Amino acid sequence: MRRRTVRLAGLVAAAALAAAGCAAEQRAGGTGTGAAGEAAGVTGTAVRVGGVLTKTSASGYSTKDAEIGARARFERANAAGGVHGRKIEFVGAEDDNQDAAKGDAAAKKLVQRDKVFALVPVHAPNFGGAVFLEQNGVPWFGWATGPQWCGTRTGFGYNGCLAPKTGAGSQTWWGHQMADLVGGSEGKTVYVQTTDSSGSKYGGKTISQSFQAAGFTLVGLNSGLPAAAPPPDWLPYVNKIMTSDAGGPPDIVVSIIAGTKFNTGLYAVLKKAGYKGLLTDATSYDVAILKDPATARALDGVIAAPMFEPFESSAPEITQLKADVEKVAPGAELTQHLAIGYWAADIFLKVLEQTGRDLTREKFLATANGGFTYENAGFGRISYPKDHSEPNGCGALVELEGGAFKVARNMKCFANVPLK
Repeated sequence: MRRRTVRLAGLVAAAALAAAGCAAEQRAGGTGTGAAGEAAGVTGTAVRVGGVLTKTSASGYSTKDAEIGARARFERANAAGGVHGRKIEFVGAEDDNQDAAKGDAAAKKLVQRDKVFALVPVHAPNFGGAVFLEQNGVPWFGWATGPQWCGTRTGFGYNGCLAPKTGAGSQTWWGHQMADLVGGSEGKTVYVQTTDSSGSKYGGKTISQSFQAAGFTLVGLNSGLPAAAPPPDWLPYVNKIMTSDAGGPPDIVVSIIAGTKFNTGLYAVLKKAGYKGLLTDATSYDVAILKDPATARALDGVIAAPMFEPFESSAPEITQLKADVEKVAPGAELTQHLAIGYWAADIFLKVLEQTGRDLTREKFLATANGGFTYENAGFGRISYPKDHSEPNGCGALVELEGGAFKVARNMKCFANVPLK
């Protein structure tokens, strides 16, 4: 009887130790090896990844096309044999509905239930899974538009951190590209219009500095425009712009406003008031604009500033992107969100390649954060860990003319300056 009791106690103790080991591995985000000696999300023939996007939202904002871009890039990698003999098993992207709590739940589902190795792409303005992924050592790649990306070791913005802290590097490319477009900045003035939202005001600060670093004189920065909806009367804002340069209009008006309705309203009233200078923003490179003749007319002549090489470019990398997309989604519209998903996946694959066949999350992160650099005409250049804290300093210009987009300036990179 005593022997049976001792044996039973031994079995219970062994089971307890096994359970403790399993729990420890789960707390570590599954970074240990499984029964077959495989790392989390990795088998002998596959690396599993999935993404988090804002596919649907109350405002209508959607980044769903990023899934097409990522899938297109992964499919090309798989067609070439994968990376070190492993295919990319893309489980698709979760929808966070532009809700931080849902984004956190989506990240946990992908890691804990779907057993992904990394999250690619992450393209959600209010993404709430950053803390979980950082704590568990899970890499994530996408568009680093918010502060939750910056200063991490696991979050990799395809063009760096776009919300640098004071003293960190801040981009100058937009100002420099515009200076080149107008034949130099000497004696030229710029006015920056934002809304009263925190994100828009922050953008106004960094973009104003970008133009000043390029040699323009800043004659106005107005953040008094309500962000909730376009104002019923644009004249108070337009009058400020039209008299900002010693009683006259500035050479360039920069809109740091998210929303086509805002920009069409502002630009239409400016043009009606006789404004003849240049208008530029970060959002008007959107194929949806071309479908509405009235909107296309209102935005005619506007210079958009995408942070990737335009689809109208003849660069081989863009030709390849379009071919890749056509294979997985024939006839798909080429959008900014699609490009972001594609280039985020491309950078992930490059890190995967450099990490080698012996793959774990720890080794992947050590490679990515160990002086990883990559240049590509499609998005410019990236360097980690530096670009965890500052943007990559690269961008292009596109002009809407006669109902069609054309490349105004190809992708180019410029040195950052400390954010004041």
